Amino acid sequence: MARRARSMLPAVACAAFLLAGLSVAPARADQDLAKQSQNPLGTVISLPFENNLLAGIGPSETTAYLLNMKPVYPVNMGAVNLINRLTVPVIYSPGQDGPVPPDLRFDLPSGQSGIAQGSAFGLSDTTYQAFFGPAAPGAVIWGAGPALVLPTATEDRYASDKWSAGPAVVALATPGRWVAGVLAQNVWSFAGDSSAGDVNKLVFQYFLNYNLAGGWYLSSTPVLTANWEAASDNRWTVPVGGGGGRLVRFGEQPVDFKLVAYYNVERPQFAPDWTLQFQVKFLFPK
Repeated sequence: MARRARSMLPAVACAAFLLAGLSVAPARADQDLAKQSQNPLGTVISLPFENNLLAGIGPSETTAYLLNMKPVYPVNMGAVNLINRLTVPVIYSPGQDGPVPPDLRFDLPSGQSGIAQGSAFGLSDTTYQAFFGPAAPGAVIWGAGPALVLPTATEDRYASDKWSAGPAVVALATPGRWVAGVLAQNVWSFAGDSSAGDVNKLVFQYFLNYNLAGGWYLSSTPVLTANWEAASDNRWTVPVGGGGGRLVRFGEQPVDFKLVAYYNVERPQFAPDWTLQFQVKFLFPK
């Protein structure tokens, strides 16, 4: 545990320095824009780069790296908004020091599985979500639509080799300084490599943000997953934790920085113990 903690210190120090030291026009950080950035159904075009260090993987307790690129593009269609969300994961995982059974697998935050043997780098499967919701929402903001997982992986260990689809829903409220809600999807495989295993996976995220002065905010947005095809004692990944962030402007360009950490209180065998996440989100208000 101490060795893993020491390996994370440079990333923690760098991210903390960026969050604490940024002073580029903090007075101009718009609180409404910060809340829209935290809203999955917000009408702001955004381009997040979500950097994740995944610690404690496998018998050697190695640390992997996951980059999620998650562009969001909203479209107004009169009384209805369509929020297009894409998640493109790129993963590096190191090898294990000792012998590992070739069928040993672990779940990644991308919702895919990886074989914990030998190092690998590549693209995982891509997820597209389309949320339809009222353009003039009430006290509770909601959206629903399809989720589609495309077999874009370039490495076998990150691939399902299946096309999967299912429903996705999101609901939230933004009273005062708060942005709080839930997002859920479940996908089932319907096409792809017939020799690959079936896909039946749940992704559930609750998000809780409290906005402070100067563009700062507190945040907890863990992603829970359940692989319904796995055995009951190897099915769930349940992280807990949180952190904070800040929305600043570089000239006229708003950028949202966030640093959070999560510990998996429930996880499949040899899945990561915990995750350190540093997100940089570029916002493009219309």
